[in-house]
Order: sequence, then structure tokens, then C-alpha cells
Amino acid sequence: LLFLATGLMVGLLGEAQLAAHQIALNVASVSFMVPLAIGQAANVRVGFWSGAGEPLAARHAGFVALVLGVAFMSLSGLVMVVAPHWIVGLYLHLDDPANAHTVALASSLLMVAALFQIVDGMQTVGSGCLRGLKDTRVPMLAATFGYWGIGFPTGYVLAFHMGFGARGLWWGLAAGLASVALLMTLRFHRISSRRIAAQGAAHA
Repeated sequence: LLFLATGLMVGLLGEAQLAAHQIALNVASVSFMVPLAIGQAANVRVGFWSGAGEPLAARHAGFVALVLGVAFMSLSGLVMVVAPHWIVGLYLHLDDPANAHTVALASSLLMVAALFQIVDGMQTVGSGCLRGLKDTRVPMLAATFGYWGIGFPTGYVLAFHMGFGARGLWWGLAAGLASVALLMTLRFHRISSRRIAAQGAAHA
């Protein structure tokens, strides 16, 4: 819903900004499929080791998944930083003067997406890790707070009150996703550490 609301707000900024938004979002969505799959795998592996009574192995499986997700998205983001015009050229004719404004906007959004997708990948893998621990209520509340309490208002203020336009909305998305990623990772660390300590105390 947050991305839908962002798309609707970008539409208020004009055709060129909406087109640039759609290009950047499509690119980010394609790369997002990899950490989404890693998050699903983390859900299974963390759940397996947790159910087997091996909290240390569950913790290792979760953090390996987090590192893999962040590493892939970092490499994907590097491509966006190094070759934004080449990527936009897959969608638009770069030599057409009519596309110049949209190309520039889309390229600038890809720069934001390079950071945006790292925390996006981190939060989706973190969510998978927590589902493996049967922890869903608090992550849902954390996501709601991060998306609508931080991301949406930040993007709105940057876009419509500070003149950043679509880039402001994307920085808002990045801020919201970063907060959710941090909360998910910290919660996984806390719960997994607590379970390891409880197992150690039981065996003492």
C-alpha cells in the first residue's frame, strides 16, 4: 500500500516524474526478487533449526541470509550508480530530446534506489528470519510504524514542502525501509540471543 500511495502522489507531480518513478520502481522490483527468495529460504532454515532445538544454528542461518541479501543488493545498487543511463536506455530512447527530462529524473531516482534497495532487501530477509522464529505480531507493528509513521510523512514533506519532488518521495521510502530493516534485524538478534542463553541455562 505504501508504494501504491507513493505512486499516486508522484502522479500529482507530472507525467515526467511519474514515468521516471515507474522506471526506477520496475528496476528495483526486479532486483528485489532475489532477497525476497532469500527471505523465504531464511524462513524455512531458521524455522527448521529452531524447531530442532538448535537456536545457535537458527541464529547463524538468519544472519547468513541477511548478509547474502545485503551483499546482492549492494552489488545491484553499484550497477545502478555506475550505469544509470544505460539502465534507463532499456526503457527510453536516450537520444530523443523529448525524453531528456524523464531520463535525468529516472537516473537520479536510480541513485536513491541504490541505497533504497539495500535496506529493502535487509528488511524482507529480516522478516523471513523472524517468521522462522514464529514472531509475526511485533514485526507487523514495526513495519506499520516504519512505513506510515516514518516513510510516508517524510516523503510527503520532502516532496511537497521542500521541493524535492519524486526524489523526496523516494528518500521517504528509503527512510521508512531503513527503520524497518533496523528494527527487524535488532529484534532477530535479541530473540535469537535470548533463546541461545535460555538453552545454555537449561543445560547448566
